[in-house]
Amino acid sequence: MTKPLAVVTGARKGIGRHLARHLVERGYRVVGCSRQPDEDLCQDYEHRIADVTDEAQVVALFAAVRRQYGAPAVLVNTAGVAAMNHALLTPATAIERILRTNVLGTILASRECAKLMIAQRFGRIVNFSSVAVPMQLEGEAVYAASKGAVETFTRVLARELGPMGITVNAIGPAPTDTDLTRSVPPEKIQALIGRLAVAREGTMEDIANVVDFLIRPESSAVTGQTIYLGGP
Repeated sequence: MTKPLAVVTGARKGIGRHLARHLVERGYRVVGCSRQPDEDLCQDYEHRIADVTDEAQVVALFAAVRRQYGAPAVLVNTAGVAAMNHALLTPATAIERILRTNVLGTILASRECAKLMIAQRFGRIVNFSSVAVPMQLEGEAVYAASKGAVETFTRVLARELGPMGITVNAIGPAPTDTDLTRSVPPEKIQALIGRLAVAREGTMEDIANVVDFLIRPESSAVTGQTIYLGGP
């Protein structure tokens, strides 16, 4: 029996790396991508170099995936960047970098993958937001704005693709131990966690559990949703 295919952006480290391995363990063949090369994590995993902010590279990535494996059943958009700056102190270069990676990258990967999913009239797209959106975190205005845009894109794309059997949802993790959060002062992370209903640091298992739910064939009625972890 042919294994279903999943594509994971931002798969070189952090949440993306964990989910790539997790999906392999769940019986998927996984293609991961990032801007830098990486080793193939395990059998049934292949890593490709692709910058999700570069339209030509994203188009080429999914064309290569189609030629080699066919249409993906799952796309997980974990590629993202963050910056902790007061809005008045955030330079334009940082603003552009955040918006291009978090918003443009999510849109381009979703667009190209959905084109392939349409042919099989099945697909599961999972985007990544953040609890920074509902918590309106000070010092993260641009980052929260970018993730708010991802949530709006998720809802609209869910409507556009729903008739084609493709669901589109988003996850907003609580602070989780990744390169992004390690750059934040520990006292700020603890203060944020203290505002959650489940006052603990998030785990990779928390995130994988929600991904498992969203990509199940039985979850065909769940679309256009953002699921926040930790109870912000």
